Formats: sequence, structure tokens, C-alpha cells
Amino acid sequence: MDSNELHQWMINSFGPLQGEATWKQFEQLPDAIKNQLLQQSTDQLPDPQEMHNLVSSFADSGLTSLFSAATASTQGPINESLARSFAIRQAQSHSSSISELEKEQSLQALRTANLWLDSATAFDPVSGTADILTGAGWVEKTISSWIKLAEPVAQSTTQALRTVFSERFGGSDMQGEITGLFAGPVPIPLPDGTKDPAAIMNILGSTSFALQLGKASGHMASEVFGSFDQGLALSPNPSGALVPHNIEEFANDLKLPVEEVTAFIALREEAYARLYASAPWLMPQITVLINKYARGISIDLNAVEDQLRQAESMDPSEISGAVNLGKVGMQESEEQIQTKKRLEDMLALIEGWVDCVAWNAGAAFLPHLSQLCEMMRRRRVSGGPSEQTFANLIGLELRPRHAREAYDMWQKLTSNGIQDRDNHWSHPDLLPVFPDLQSASATTPEKSISSAQAEETTDWDAALEQLLSEEDHGDENNPSTSLPNNK
Repeated sequence: MDSNELHQWMINSFGPLQGEATWKQFEQLPDAIKNQLLQQSTDQLPDPQEMHNLVSSFADSGLTSLFSAATASTQGPINESLARSFAIRQAQSHSSSISELEKEQSLQALRTANLWLDSATAFDPVSGTADILTGAGWVEKTISSWIKLAEPVAQSTTQALRTVFSERFGGSDMQGEITGLFAGPVPIPLPDGTKDPAAIMNILGSTSFALQLGKASGHMASEVFGSFDQGLALSPNPSGALVPHNIEEFANDLKLPVEEVTAFIALREEAYARLYASAPWLMPQITVLINKYARGISIDLNAVEDQLRQAESMDPSEISGAVNLGKVGMQESEEQIQTKKRLEDMLALIEGWVDCVAWNAGAAFLPHLSQLCEMMRRRRVSGGPSEQTFANLIGLELRPRHAREAYDMWQKLTSNGIQDRDNHWSHPDLLPVFPDLQSASATTPEKSISSAQAEETTDWDAALEQLLSEEDHGDENNPSTSLPNNK
């Protein structure tokens, strides 16, 4: 290209004043460098409109303040502080306060649920008091868990953003500071910590994930009933939680007494709490499966670039589509398919056990138990927009796809006694498996272990022990010693 073409490109990219300033800087460069730049084709330069949007975004005081705040503290793959504050703002828009009467009624429902469960499970009640939460309170309690689940995918997609940004805007290794042609001659007001292009993409990726996760969590706060709604132990309080406002709306939709619906939800919440407290390996195992699936996710760089091109500017809210796995994730590998199957089966076993225990515990006390159980199954199947957002962020849907079959298996095992049934949770290898995974020689659910499980036992135990050790479950060097002693 000739010098006139480069001159015009600078004006189109940075505007008349900054473009001329950039041109004057260029003219002062050594001839060798100027000739090297002029040897490029104009097609190799970034699109002028994209450069203009980039400059405008960084010049915006709001984004600059965001970057300043982001670099003021240590940043991970997801900006947790931003995700938390954004989610709480979302939740507060449809959240209501809790009266003392509502709190006491909820706590009474939980106490009653524990009395009913004493005859339906061998697991002891969890010590401590459950939380009674608003939607915003649910966000406060659970957002850290969602971030932990999404972090492996966030790392992969942020790296993809860096790669695409590098290829489009120069600097293949993204080392050093933004200088020379694209920033040095142009007075872009960047904070000191954001002059490294790799740091910029880390902040953009971390912020974009935080905005999406915060939005989804804020919306879910209007739908959830407690801390175990997704079948996962999301709250740091092992005793669980209830969200009275959402339970009341659910009861009104069903045209059932609020007291009965609250009792049903409390029964399920306490069943989850007892299970997770009595099987401390359970949540770490689920986390291992999610992380294993996430490590295998492949990002379509062309799709990422397409998403970036559709963004009107380079601020985090505009590039959020580029970190949406529903748009840029590639086809699953065979290993991922198997991992997802194992995760779905595990979630189904958890959900089926809770269904079984809640039914046996509440059958004599809840007149509409059958209707309530069916409505919960429908909620699991249908999901919602916020759950789909989490699927796009984590890379998979957290759905128990065989919950009915699992319920049937647990009910059959109950005929042997609740102690024998619940002993299956003392180790993952003792769990029943679904018929399509049973070996030809297996005759009962409790005796069968799939060949896939057997092949991966060594790696699985190592990963599980590491997680259990990190979370201080049991003895430091032998976490398996902390497995429960059931009644």
C-alpha cells in the first residue's frame, strides 16, 4: 500500500484529529520501520470501524473505571465481585423481604420435615439451622459455587478470545504493552494495568462471563425454592435453605395451600441436605465430572470471530456472545459424551433417591403429594431460559434424565430396608446403575458396575481424593476415612 492509503486508514480508524496525530507519529519513525509497514496490504490492517469502536470503548469513562476496578484486585477467569453485584441487582428487582412470620413458618416446616425423614432414611439430620432467604440472599449464598463450576470453561474461552484478538489486531504472541501504531500515538485513557493486550482480553473475558453468569443467577433467584434445586449442594450452609416468596408463588400457581407446598419443598430440601452431608464425596465427584467435561471443550475460533464481528463495540456486554458455548462450542468428543452420561446418571440417582425418600416420608401427611411430585418432575424436564444460560456457560445441561427410573430402583432397594438402601451412598462404586449400563452377568442393580466405571477407577479415585483433600473432608492424607457411619 502507499502512504496515502495508510494515512486515510488512520483517519478512518481514529478520527480526523487523532488520525492526523497518528500520521505525524508514523512519519517520525525510522525509514526501515515505515517501509516495513508500507509493504503490507491494506487488507492486512484491522477494519477501520472496528478500530474506531475499540478506541471509543476504551475512551468511555464507564469502561475505563471497570478496568481500573478489575485490575485493582487479583482476577480469576471470572470476575466474582462483578458477577455477584450484577446478580444481586437483578434479583432485587423481583425480590421481596421476609416477614418474621414467614421465617418462623419456614423454619417450622423444616423441623417437621426432619421428623418425617427420621423414619424414611438412615441418614442423620444435619446440625445447624437452614437459611430462610430472599432471592438476593440466594444469590449471595450460591454465586461462588456457580463460578467454581464455570471457571474451567471460562479459561478456555478467554484463551480463544485472546487468540482471535491477536490474529485480528496484531501481535501474535500478545507480549509487551500496546505501543506504536495502535496506542502509543493515540491518547487512549487506559489504566496502567491494562496496557498489556493479553491483560485486556483476560479482563474482557472475565467480565463478559461475570455479566452473563450474574444475569442468569439473578433470574434464577426468582424461580428457585432452596439451595439444592439443581440437585447440587450450592450453598456453604449444609443445612439447606428455603426461599418463601418463590414457594408461595408456586403454591398459588398450583392453587394448593401454601403450608402444604412449603412442607413438601422443605421435605425435599432436608432430604438433599442429609444425603450430601452423609456422602461427603458426592459433590466433589460431580465437580470432577464437570471439570473433566469442560477440559475437553473445543472452541470454534471462526465462530468466536463471527461473534466479535457482530459486536458493535469491544465492551464486555457486547462481546458476551463470543463466550457463549451455545454459539461457539464445537462438537462433543466421545470422551465428553461418556462423561456427560455419567454426570446425568449421577444427578438422576440423587434426584431419584430424594423423590423416593420424600414420597415415603410424606405420603401420610401431604394430601397432594402425587401432584406435587409430578410438578417437580415437569420442572426438571422443562428447565428455563436461565438454566439454558448456565448450560451455555458451563457447557452442558445439569439434567437428571433418568430420574423416574432411578426412583423405581431406589424404591425396589427400599424393600431390603432403608439401612441397606442408603449404604449404597457410602462409596461411588456401590451405587446402582441403570439397566443399559449393566453387564450381561449382572442380575440386581446393587451388584452391577459398568465396565467404563471399572476402567476409570484409579484415575477417578485420585481426582476425588485430591478434591476431598482440598476441601478438608476427613483425614488430610486419606479422605476416604471420612465416609459416613450410617445409623
